[in-house]
This record gives sequence, C-alpha cells and structure tokens, in this order.
Amino acid sequence: MPVGIEAWIAEIPPVTRAWLALSVTISIVVQCQFVTSLQLYFSFRSAFLNLQPWRAVTTFLYFGPMSRDFLFHLFFTVRYSRILEESSFANKQADYLWLLLQSAVLLLVVSPLFSLPYLSHPLAFVPIYVWARQHPSTQVSVFGLATVTAPYFPFALVLFSWITNGTWRADLAGCIVGHVVWFLKDVWSREAFGGIGWYTNAPAPMRRWFGQAEA
Repeated sequence: MPVGIEAWIAEIPPVTRAWLALSVTISIVVQCQFVTSLQLYFSFRSAFLNLQPWRAVTTFLYFGPMSRDFLFHLFFTVRYSRILEESSFANKQADYLWLLLQSAVLLLVVSPLFSLPYLSHPLAFVPIYVWARQHPSTQVSVFGLATVTAPYFPFALVLFSWITNGTWRADLAGCIVGHVVWFLKDVWSREAFGGIGWYTNAPAPMRRWFGQAEA
C-alpha cells in the first residue's frame, strides 16, 4: 500500500476509521465468498427469533459488493463522518459513537416501515444530515450540477439517488433519523437543559474507553 494511503488512513479520526475498516473488511469477506450477503441483512425474525444477533450490526457495515457504487458510498460516508468527528465532536469521539449507536437503534426500529434489509446507507446519511443542519449558511455543490445551502444538501442527494437509481427510501430514512438525533442534540437539549442531556453525552464507561473528559 502506498505511503500516501497509509498516511491518509492514519489521519482519519478513530470512529470513522473503524467504520471504514469494518465496512471494507466485510465487503472483502463477501467478495471472497466466506459469507454471503444473505447472512448480513437485518430482519427482526432472523436477528432475534432465529438467534442471529450479528445481523443487527452487519446490516450497518455492508455497503454492497466491491464496485464503483461501493467506493462512491464509502467515500461520502468517510468524508462527512470525518468532518463531523473532527469539528462538532473534536475530542468527543465517545459522544460521536454514542450518536451513531442511537441512530442505529432508531434505524432498526423504523426499518420495517421502509422495507430496508441493509441499513448502511441510511446510517451514512446521519452524519451528512447533522453536519448540514449545523452549517446552515454553507454552500455545497451537488456533483457540480447545482449549488445549494447545506440544509438542503441531504435532500438533494435523495433526489439524485431517485433520478439515477430509482432508490430513495434508504436515504430518506437516514434523513429522518438524522433529523431526530440532530433535534435532540442541538435543539431540544439546548432549550430544555441548557445544552446537556443524558441522550447527548456518552455513558461514563464509553468516555473512559476513549479517554474523554467527564461531561
């Protein structure tokens, strides 16, 4: 592997780096046919009634087979997850992981409403949505085709996916969950508790694991 790639990976903050590593590993494992994609999707029956709980985790890590579409989605995931972890969650990696875990639980709950067996793309939309709402005046280019203010960017991506692939449910589910966690973290907690709430701060053991200062 070129030194440049190694340096780039080393610069990625820990939560985003782990997300990238696990996603690439799982796609390679599927590509090498050690497991099949059918062993990774989520359904309540398979995960909990058939005692296959790993599905509640792998559904967030499988972005599809190694392909151009896989690289495209992984690029967007790493880009905006890294931006969010390095800005709003600088030195608060435990809180960022806590936000992703809360988002994952919400996506598991709403997945039957959207008929979504794989939840990697919706979860990837959460950092995009949260970042966009935190930077309401930032101008963002949508693939060089148009420029929109950041809060409209996630919905522009939903529209783009619908036009190009005919898919929109996964991205829209990510926007909905992203809005919920953003509202709880940045709006309701500030108005109700002065910016601190039990749902926005990671549990103490998780903070200690990351070496994060107590809230």
